Amino acid sequence: MKVAILAGGFGSRLAEETEIKPKPMVEIGGKPILWHIMMHYAHHGHRDFIIALGYKGQAIKRYMAEYCSLNSDMTVKLGSGEIIRHNGHSQDWTVDLVDTGQATLTGGRIKRLKPFIGNETFMLTWGDGVSNVNLDKLVDFHRSHGRLATMTAVRPPARYGHLEFEGDKVARFTEKPQTSEGWINGAFFILEPQVLDYIEGDQTQWEKEPMERLAKDGQLMAFRHDSFWQCMDTLREKYLLENLWQNGNAPWKTWE
Repeated sequence: MKVAILAGGFGSRLAEETEIKPKPMVEIGGKPILWHIMMHYAHHGHRDFIIALGYKGQAIKRYMAEYCSLNSDMTVKLGSGEIIRHNGHSQDWTVDLVDTGQATLTGGRIKRLKPFIGNETFMLTWGDGVSNVNLDKLVDFHRSHGRLATMTAVRPPARYGHLEFEGDKVARFTEKPQTSEGWINGAFFILEPQVLDYIEGDQTQWEKEPMERLAKDGQLMAFRHDSFWQCMDTLREKYLLENLWQNGNAPWKTWE
């Protein structure tokens, strides 16, 4: 099953990093968050990727083109230009890199991937969020219901500590728990190719009309994920993910 990743946004809320690189190339533990996302999919056997590029997409193209060299020892024969790699750590991935336009919205980016998706069920996520969602169970759930779209529903982490009272006494304190109420769109979709008919064009935002229409038509199902999920919209969230990684406590690291 092919995995489409939207990686073309401006990342304006992370401007400290995204002035010089696209948000999916912002690093966690010395690796772009895009790499972390792809490693999670690959761990579950999904190694055929389509990346929708936009803002500073050349940085992602360059990283993928140089991936093997960047992760290997090398001998360079300057006279002939020959490069010999040694002790490399490469991935058995196929990656289509598709320029979907600077100003194209999320729905438009998905629709522009149609020639690469073909007429097959595909997976979709954003290039700025990590999770330990069980992709095998997600696939099984999608196949069980027969609808066009499955969305992973998550409970977002609370921004502040949670207090429970008994009178004025604090009976329970939890530092930044997952919220106990309220489900949100956590991406990690599985979609049938017919969903592309719900997208009008470049200026269609996937999270609005297409998803609203799919829900109205009874074609949108939710896979509820109770465990870890975290987007990286701000510098604070980048530092949160970096700290988890450096402390050896990154829940999204499902691979060895």
